[in-house]
Amino acid sequence: MHRINDSLSQLKKQIQASAARAGRNAKDITLLGVSKKQSDDKIIAAIEAGLEDFGENYLQESLSHIELAQSSTVVNKPKWHFIGPIQSNKTRAIAENFAWVHSVDRLKIAQRLSEQRSEALGKLQVCLQVNIDGEASKAGASKNEVAELCLSINQLPHLQLRGLMIIPRARNNYDEQRQVFAQARELMQKINRDHKLTMDTLSMGMSADMDAAIAEGATIVRIGSALFGARS
Repeated sequence: MHRINDSLSQLKKQIQASAARAGRNAKDITLLGVSKKQSDDKIIAAIEAGLEDFGENYLQESLSHIELAQSSTVVNKPKWHFIGPIQSNKTRAIAENFAWVHSVDRLKIAQRLSEQRSEALGKLQVCLQVNIDGEASKAGASKNEVAELCLSINQLPHLQLRGLMIIPRARNNYDEQRQVFAQARELMQKINRDHKLTMDTLSMGMSADMDAAIAEGATIVRIGSALFGARS
């Protein structure tokens, strides 16, 4: 059995080391465990090991994982982040069951999430997904529509616009990895400055490029197999 507590401990050390190299505080960086296609045993093991934030891509599977966590005996229940593509007919269940959504990529989806979010749950924390490399195969807003979308989303009553999420194409060179993450950071800073917004979140970086993402200001890193081991 893959030892999730050992992996979690090792990843936290990696984040601390990366943060130290960047002159940052590791407490400002959230480790998001990407739990798609992982077994119930691994989900429970991660909760028991102290993982506080889980990222899910597929709605039906995620609802099963959320129910599993709710029925566990662990006192501190995790926060759930939706990070996958969003279809219009799935927004209600996402709005009702998640604390965060990273993959908002158009205004219609943001509007539906806001309309379907119960006031009793508090505001849904959201990031706008940006197609930073302009890839036809990937979701996300284009860079030239980000500012306008941020302004519109910021007006929605039951959402809290937190920042940007990117999934760049794979780069093996550390300097190239940093360059693309710097683009996202600079884009968020420019929108904040130009439009007096207060976005504070950059959801970016995975196992292969986490160090470069942290160097450029990532506040949430999304880690899957390096934490949970191979998927079922």
